[in-house]
Amino acid sequence: MAEGLVEAGGKVHCLDRAPEPDPAFAESAERMKRNFGGELVYHQVDVSNEDTLEQVVADIAAERQRIDGLIAAAAIQQVTPALDYSAADISKMLLVNYTGVFLSARAVARQMNKYRIHGSICLIASMSGSIANRGFIAPVYNSSKAAVVQLAKNLAMEWGRVNADGSGGIRVNSLSPGHIVTPMVSENFEKGEADRAEWEDNNMLGRLSTPEEYKAAGLFLLSRASSYMTGSNMIIDGGTTAW
Repeated sequence: MAEGLVEAGGKVHCLDRAPEPDPAFAESAERMKRNFGGELVYHQVDVSNEDTLEQVVADIAAERQRIDGLIAAAAIQQVTPALDYSAADISKMLLVNYTGVFLSARAVARQMNKYRIHGSICLIASMSGSIANRGFIAPVYNSSKAAVVQLAKNLAMEWGRVNADGSGGIRVNSLSPGHIVTPMVSENFEKGEADRAEWEDNNMLGRLSTPEEYKAAGLFLLSRASSYMTGSNMIIDGGTTAW
């Protein structure tokens, strides 16, 4: 998604909690600069750290006196039966998956209002926020994603209309992907926490998706192509939830 935004002419700031980005990030940043003249910039931020997050977002916005969009995708996962979850485990996951996403949206919306930018925010939810994934025991992750879908609707309601002072006018939508082959999902397969063949059989296309298949969706939701869309949940799941 970040690459798609750079290809469309954007300067994209990527936030993650690792001290240094994965080597693939540097390769991508170099390729984007060479081929498109665009920029991918990395910042170390833990989205659950409210003060640091606010400052980093403010600094990004101050650079060009604007910030146009946000894709909030922070999430962690724990595969544990509901009867075995501790309160600490639940709080830890919700702190990232829900609170971190909320704080990210709030930080960006504050800067949009400050510079009177009528931007767009995309919260990454999951089809897991709409269904109980067959054969995958992740009650807290799934319910955290349902909360993200609901959060997008409420933020869209609060921030959508342009106020007399020019603030507001911010669109907020959620995106609910289906099963994506990522390092986290590959680890689920390796640990026996999920069965790839079963997941493939659960959708109408008979396969899992790749991150690249959501590239255009991110660009659509952050651009004027979706100018009349807010408070919606875009589901891209190979038909899993349509059975």
